[in-house]
Amino acid sequence: MHSIKDNIAIYQEGNQINKSILFIHGFPYDHKMWDKQVGEFKSSYYCVTYDVRGLGNSPAGDGQFTMESFVDDVESIIDELALDRPVLCGLSMGGYIALRAVERMENKFGGLILCDTKSEPDNNEGKLKRAAGIKKINELGVKDFVEEFVPNCFSGNSVNNLKEYNETLGRSLNSDPAGVKGCLLAMIGRTDTTQYLSKIKLPSLVICGEEDKLTPPEHMENLASSIRDSQFVLVPDAAHMTPIENPAFVNRVIKKFLEKISKN
Repeated sequence: MHSIKDNIAIYQEGNQINKSILFIHGFPYDHKMWDKQVGEFKSSYYCVTYDVRGLGNSPAGDGQFTMESFVDDVESIIDELALDRPVLCGLSMGGYIALRAVERMENKFGGLILCDTKSEPDNNEGKLKRAAGIKKINELGVKDFVEEFVPNCFSGNSVNNLKEYNETLGRSLNSDPAGVKGCLLAMIGRTDTTQYLSKIKLPSLVICGEEDKLTPPEHMENLASSIRDSQFVLVPDAAHMTPIENPAFVNRVIKKFLEKISKN
């Protein structure tokens, strides 16, 4: 099922009477990065994915995005689909959105899954790197930016042998330049959610690829240790894009987490 609400492309799979999971994809990807998870869980859960504003099939508009506007979109999806305290699952930029959403309205969620992300904002080096990305898109086009950026998100083995890597890269190459730049601007301007980690009361699962160089395991383990009673899991044979690179392992971990919180 596909619908567009507030110019956001939303995809729903499963029975609406079941517990819902709201998946937020990373940058510069789209909702299809969660296909293996939706395929696994749609028989028992109501799975909602969407394309973050400016990416996939969600139009960029003027491209003037903020992390707050991304969180506004999450709130709109929850309210308009009448989701009852969904489990929120975000990867990378999706994790930034998820963490700020939880900080702003934790009572709207029933659980939190953070994949390959971080709570801190960009430091000066990171801001300059994103600014350089915007400049590259302006001068050379979005394809040059994507071709340089995406391989860094995957392990070398995935780049060379995983068909889903080529499919993901291909979709990203067709991204709207205004949308990609808008997301870069939103990430540059995001707030620090680190201090809120210790206040999170939601059941929380933190997942990281063992070869992740963008959000390294030691960094994510520290994030997990800051969230009360959270579970940290290291994913073998994966870098930053764990749900795509090792979906079977990730699905098993998420399934156990969902079963655990459903009993509480």
